[in-house]
Amino acid sequence: MSNHHTLPRRTFLQGLGTAMALPVLDAMTPTARGAEQAAAPVRMAFVFFPNGAIVPSWKPEGEGANWNLSRSLKPLAPHKDQITVFTGLTQHHGRANGDGAGDHARNAGSFLTGAQPRKTAGADIKLGVSVDQAAAQLIGRQTRLPSLELGIERGRNSGNCDSGYSCAYSANISWKSESTPMAKEINPKLAFERLFGAADAAKGQAERDIYRKSILDLVAEDAALLRKRLGMRDQRKLDEYFNSVRELEIRIDRAATKRADVPEYKVPEGIPQTVESHIRLMYDVMTLAFQTDTTRISSFMLANAGSNRSYPSLGVNGGHHSLSHHRNDTQKMEDITKIDTYLVSEFAYFLDKLKSIKEGEGTLLDNSLILYGSAIADGNRHSHHDLPIVLAGKGGGQLESGHLRHYPSDTPLNNLFVSMCHMAGAPVKELGDSTGPLAKI
Repeated sequence: MSNHHTLPRRTFLQGLGTAMALPVLDAMTPTARGAEQAAAPVRMAFVFFPNGAIVPSWKPEGEGANWNLSRSLKPLAPHKDQITVFTGLTQHHGRANGDGAGDHARNAGSFLTGAQPRKTAGADIKLGVSVDQAAAQLIGRQTRLPSLELGIERGRNSGNCDSGYSCAYSANISWKSESTPMAKEINPKLAFERLFGAADAAKGQAERDIYRKSILDLVAEDAALLRKRLGMRDQRKLDEYFNSVRELEIRIDRAATKRADVPEYKVPEGIPQTVESHIRLMYDVMTLAFQTDTTRISSFMLANAGSNRSYPSLGVNGGHHSLSHHRNDTQKMEDITKIDTYLVSEFAYFLDKLKSIKEGEGTLLDNSLILYGSAIADGNRHSHHDLPIVLAGKGGGQLESGHLRHYPSDTPLNNLFVSMCHMAGAPVKELGDSTGPLAKI
């Protein structure tokens, strides 16, 4: 059955203090005879993990299309044809370059900027514009939110967090200007509300709390009117989308109210009690943000730089940062490998979600560029070359994925970022220490 009407791409459902974006529907595609299907936008996400990796367990073997996943990357097996793994990429400004200790702060600070953090614990912080914000300046106006910054650990922008470096460097990877970090949201419910809130969002939230209504309840009347304008295929898409929104609402509420298994472990109100739940909820929020085209640019910190979180569910009771200084102790290296593999498995969960959402002739993952990595390679040596970098997605068909790509030592990571921006329609000319787009991508 064909659609009854053509809808504008920026169609929203309106409700009490809420403006709810919609996924891409067939009715939003031009249907004039001979017109080509409108190309889906390319989304970009940058996922950061701290403390480096166990390089022998991370680095794959092979070249080009003929390569094998390493132990730490095995969870990505279902997506092997849609990922690209890189070797040889470097963040030169993660190195000391005369500034002494502080590699973890420089790890987060340089990761998306390719700039040298000014070594200060005072208010005179100085870094550079990050790739996500450089892109947002060019294409952010095309969506309701120019960008979305997420994390799971609180941070502060003052004080000394690493050998004389301001905590601002350790707690942020997204920088709007050389002196302005973009604050990340760590509360899944607030992140969710940011996607669907409007100018009167605070009042709307108060009303929802009083009447125990979900966002879907508030837009139900508008949704019913919309359904009458849609064909059967779009109605099914709408139902699937609504089901995913309601399921996420329920999971967020449960995660925020569930008591911790260990009574003395205090967690701020609204923050999930387990890291596993927290990570997945944030990945789900990011999926909805991309699915509804609320934003096309996001960043996500799986932890702050130098995080010393333990992972008892993995049988790892030592702190992540402490273990990363393993001095070739086999048990500590095994524990770090478990953490590396676990965090990659959660990244695979995110890719599963993106791949499950149909968009045009492909999937949301096909139309995305999702980077996962760090600006520290070997956490024991604090090396900033040959970084652990994975790029998922096809960039709307512009990227030939499913390859292991080797580059000469000290190739700037920012060259890859410049290429990603170009694929996303953001003609960034240079970024940090970039020397141009990455070759042979």
